[in-house]
Amino acid sequence: MTASAIAFVGIGNMGFGMAARLLEQGWPVHVCDLDAQRCTDAAALGATVHSTPAQAAEALGPGGLLVVVVVDAAQCEQVIWGEGGAASALRPGYTVMWCPTIAPDTVEGLAARLAEQGVHSIDSPMSGGPVRAREGNMSLMVACPNHVFDAHARVLAALSNQVFRLGERVGDGARTKLVNNLLAGINLLGAAEVLALAQAMGLDQGQTLDVIEHSSGQSWIGSDRMRRAISGDLAPRAHMTLLTKDTRLANEAAAAAGFAGPLGERAAAVFRMACDHGLADLDDGALLAFLQQHGSAR
Repeated sequence: MTASAIAFVGIGNMGFGMAARLLEQGWPVHVCDLDAQRCTDAAALGATVHSTPAQAAEALGPGGLLVVVVVDAAQCEQVIWGEGGAASALRPGYTVMWCPTIAPDTVEGLAARLAEQGVHSIDSPMSGGPVRAREGNMSLMVACPNHVFDAHARVLAALSNQVFRLGERVGDGARTKLVNNLLAGINLLGAAEVLALAQAMGLDQGQTLDVIEHSSGQSWIGSDRMRRAISGDLAPRAHMTLLTKDTRLANEAAAAAGFAGPLGERAAAVFRMACDHGLADLDDGALLAFLQQHGSAR
C-alpha cells in the first residue's frame, strides 16, 4: 500500500524528529517552518518544503493529515487561521493532529472551529524528547473519535510504538499531558535541588547521580537533564520556557478541576523565577545552576 502524504507545520526539535522518522519509513512528507535551516535539513532527508501552512496543506490528498508541532496556543491559531494559514486549504474529511502542550479548553476550541468546516482533530500531545521522536518510541497521548483514529492508525503507529489511546473526548490528550508534565517539572526540580544540596555538602555530583540512578530517587528527566547540566552543557533541547508554560497550564487545569496539591504551584514558581533570572533560553537542566546560585530563594 502506498503511504499517504503527511504535512508537518513546525519542525523544531520534536517535529523534525517525527518528520525524519516518517521519511526513513518511506512516507511522503511535506514541511513548513520559519527556520530556513530546519527546512534545508528536512529537504536533505527527502521532505518537500513549503513556505506557508496553506501550501503544505494544499499538497495533501483526500483525507490528508496536517501535523501541528508548534509551541503554544497562539502559534496553533496562527498556523491555521493566520496569514497564509492552513484553513483555506483544509477540505472536509482532512484531519489536523495537535501535538503541542496546550490547555484542554484550547484544543477543544480549536477542534470545534475546524469541525465547522468538516475537518477532524486528533488531540495528540507527545513526550520523550527529540531522540525518542526520531527513533519512534516517544509517547503519544491520543484522544479523538474512533473513526478518526482508525483512519490514521498507520501513521500513528509509524510515529511511535508508545501510542496511548485515551478515548474519544478531544481534550483528554491535553489533560493527560499536563498531568505528566507537572510531574516532570516536580521531578526535575527535585533532581536539581538534591544535586545542588550534594555540592553544598561537598559531594561529587556525578557520583551522587550515579547512586540516584540505581536507587529509589531515580527519574528519567532527572538523569537526562542533570547529566548534561553537571557537564555544563546547557544547549537547549527543551527550553526553560516550556516547562514554565506547562506547569502553569497544569496548575490552571488543576484549579479548574477544584484540586490544589502541595507541590505543583511551588514547582511552577521556581521555573518562573529561573526564567526571570535570565535562563529562559537555556535548557531546563539549567535549573541546577539556578538553585546552586539561588538555593535560598523562597
